[in-house]
Amino acid sequence: MDINTYTHDGELSREDLFNHLKNETRVLQSEALEEAFKQVDRADFVAGDYLAEAYEDYPLPIAEGATISQPTTVAFTLELLDIQEGDRVLDVGSGSGWTTALIASLVGGEGGVLGIEIQPELVEFGRRNLQKYHYSNAVIEDARTTLLHEESFDKILVSSELQDIPEEFIRALAEEGMILAPLGGSLVLFRKRGDELVEEKRVEGFAFVPYVHTKDN
Repeated sequence: MDINTYTHDGELSREDLFNHLKNETRVLQSEALEEAFKQVDRADFVAGDYLAEAYEDYPLPIAEGATISQPTTVAFTLELLDIQEGDRVLDVGSGSGWTTALIASLVGGEGGVLGIEIQPELVEFGRRNLQKYHYSNAVIEDARTTLLHEESFDKILVSSELQDIPEEFIRALAEEGMILAPLGGSLVLFRKRGDELVEEKRVEGFAFVPYVHTKDN
């Protein structure tokens, strides 16, 4: 699929952003993730007031104090989590739905992605945005009422700062599954071994909004 190359009033184009991620920050490394960024347009997920900034490489406000994340950060986290075709993925803090849509492209028809979000306004915002792509393998649900079944996910992506990994996420992760979460200013990648998480990699220098626990946690 070709990327739109339009630009007006000096604004960056979709192609500009793709080239920036590919050749400058160099966070697009796999063919699958490149294709996902070609398929899913960030402009479909930003708030209307910020549409002119959709292809800038920084976070943008959406609602309820939340943001749509910086493109370089999103691409880096998705490459680090190494999402494969057929994976079952939990997207914690789905927000605008942009990352959920990118994951849907990565896992393909044999996989699936569940986005969960605690803010009702953002649940609806993310759903509306995701509907533009008609992915049959992706849904966004309210985190306050969603039950996570044991060992139902191969990968879990958390997009807000945690103090520790909630037990419900550990239980929901399949054996040898992986979870990527911000902890103490670092992105930390864990693999599940038995009932424990084993740290695989830690990358420092990231800032995320704080994680909001559901009332049952």
